[in-house]
Amino acid sequence: MNKSWIYKGLVAVVLFQMLVLAGVFITAFHPLWTGTEIKLRTVPIDPRSLFRGHYARLRYDISTIPKSDIDSSGVARENDIVYICLRSGDDGIYEYCGASFEKPASGMFLRGRLHYPRTRLDAQKYNVRYGIEALFTPQEKAANLEKQLRNGGIAIVKIAKNGKAALKNVLVE
Repeated sequence: MNKSWIYKGLVAVVLFQMLVLAGVFITAFHPLWTGTEIKLRTVPIDPRSLFRGHYARLRYDISTIPKSDIDSSGVARENDIVYICLRSGDDGIYEYCGASFEKPASGMFLRGRLHYPRTRLDAQKYNVRYGIEALFTPQEKAANLEKQLRNGGIAIVKIAKNGKAALKNVLVE
């Protein structure tokens, strides 16, 4: 076998890997670069993970939706993509205004994944995850952030035109 073929093959493999990594990076940061900035009300959950480092785990008012809003026929499945309609409140904080399996043609909306409730007590609700449920912080700020967010906060979120969201910052109320 010719050495130039081996060299070209190695270069092609390395370039392919770099393109895949660049694609992952661009996909993750696309909402931050091109998205519309909105504010969402948060409710904190947990500040640390041994595997992921120090972070504030966030939950939103829009993290739980009524089952009747989206699934009157009982066809919803775990991890289905759902679009959450948002409207701006009087205070500039966006609120839930509906849900659909179909992407809205206009207006502000978030793309999320449907999850079944963990207990039977919440059987009439679905949980929705948007990929903005964690804010990573340096170790020295994690404990302080947890204390400050005990009464909730305001998340600054950027939303791309396809509904994908990226967490920009969290403000203490």
